[in-house]
Formats: sequence, structure tokens, C-alpha cells
Amino acid sequence: MPAPLHTLRVPPARQGPGPIPAALVDALALSLARRGAGVFPGDRPAPGVGSGTELAQLRPYQLGDDVRQLDAAASARTGQAHVRLHVPERILTTWLVVDLSASMAFGTADRLKSDVAEGVAHVVGRAATRHGGRLAVLTAGGPEKMLPPRGGPHARIGLQRLLDEGVAVDGAADRGLAPVLHRTGRLARQPGLVVVVSDFRGDTGWTKPLRSLTARHRVLAVEIGDPREERLEPVGRLSLVDPESGRLIEVDTSRRKLRERFAAAAAEERAAVASELRRAAAQHVVLSTSGDWLKALGRALR
Repeated sequence: MPAPLHTLRVPPARQGPGPIPAALVDALALSLARRGAGVFPGDRPAPGVGSGTELAQLRPYQLGDDVRQLDAAASARTGQAHVRLHVPERILTTWLVVDLSASMAFGTADRLKSDVAEGVAHVVGRAATRHGGRLAVLTAGGPEKMLPPRGGPHARIGLQRLLDEGVAVDGAADRGLAPVLHRTGRLARQPGLVVVVSDFRGDTGWTKPLRSLTARHRVLAVEIGDPREERLEPVGRLSLVDPESGRLIEVDTSRRKLRERFAAAAAEERAAVASELRRAAAQHVVLSTSGDWLKALGRALR
């Protein structure tokens, strides 16, 4: 049976990320900029010269100078035409990659993984647009959409609209993170911050394009998980559906050896993801659907 088309839906159990106090978000935005990007807007020059107010030089007019830079006061005072030259404007662009694959609609604790991802995206958006910065958004795991770099409230409004569309339906064709990370590398030509929010499950083809990104950018990988993905409880026979493939599996959770094998395999898979992220030199943060994800994010970025 062919996989469904790239279709998004709002998960029935969606609760949202929960309360996000503005003061805490501001503190996290500061930590995110310091630990994730390593620089603030104003610390790296952008190409070209903008219309900033920082004066680099005031000198006599020379043939070929932009007449729009003429300084009327200096010219009148000296009796000779003078131009004002400004330092380059500085800006930091944050590239946010959000995983919208079907597995993100899973959650057995306080909320769904997609709810936590939504909250992280809001924090990143707030941090990105502080001090004149810009935010660009790309989605993976479903229809691959993109919001070009923008600043101010328009960037955050566009992000919310994108997140409100939901996640991919179960069994939808999923190309994984790799093509979106490749695309991010092609588009993000100037050094900046790349934040990848995903559960990092299924295909591991993302490792090579992620290394390419860390060669030029600071990369923050936010992994979101659920406690039931790490262990099985002894509740008898269960019918489980793999949301990525739509495959149905029946298991008897009363078998202790089965639960032990499951826990060992889950731990091995998460360790492999952590190892790949370390090798790629990406900063790795792990959040859960259980507990206060916002405080956990704050502790990780402290």
C-alpha cells in the first residue's frame, strides 16, 4: 500500500507547550544566544554597509563617493564637502529546523513531543529576533516548507502559523532530516546559529549534512523524547503502530526479557545519536514530555 501524501494534521491530544513566562523566555534567549551562537548581533559584520549611526570616518568628499553620505553640518562648517562613513551593520540570522514527522505526535506524559517542540521554537524565535536579529524556519518530516529570514514580530507570527498546521499523519512518506539540513547549508551562507528540534528517530542520514553545518555555523540539537520510548511497562499484550511506517506490531509486555531487550535497544539508539552529535561538534540538549521542559532547557543552557 503506498505511503500517504505529505499531509499535516493537528494531533487530537495537542495541549501546546504550556505557560511560557516572558521573563524566563528573556533569560533563556540570552543563554541561547551566548551558548548556542557564541556571538550577539553586533559582534560580526554583515556584508555591505548599512545605515547605522556608528560613525567610522568623517572625511572630505572624493570623486565616486555616494552623495547620499554627504554631511551637511561638516560641509557648512569647513566650507568643503564632507561625507560620513558608517561601520557595517551587524546582524545574526538564526536558522530553525523543526521536525514535523508523525513520531512527534507521540506523548504519554505531560504533553506530546510536538508540544515541547513548539515551545522550544517559540524560545528560539524570541532569541533570534532580539537586537535586530532575523529568524528563518524550515520544516522536515512532512511537507518541506520554509520561511525566509525575517526580523521582528512578523518572523514569530509566521512561525506560529507554521506550527499550527500540525504534524505529518501516521505512515506519511518521510524523507527525514537529511535533505532539509542539506538545504539549510545551501541557504545559510553567512555564519550564524542553526537550531535543529527533533526526536532524532528513524533514518540517521542526517549525520553528514549536520557535520557540514557545524563546519560553518554554531549548531544546537534539541532532542525531544518520551519516557515510554525508553522502557516498556508490564501491562500485558499491546498492539503498537510505528507512526513513521504505519507498521502494526503486537508485543507481550509481561515478558521480562522482552522489556529488558527493549530498554537496552532504546538506550543503545539514544547513545548512538548522542555520539553522532558529539562527533559533529553540535551542542546537544535532551528534553522530555515529562516535567517542566522550559526549566530543563534553562538548566541545559546555563
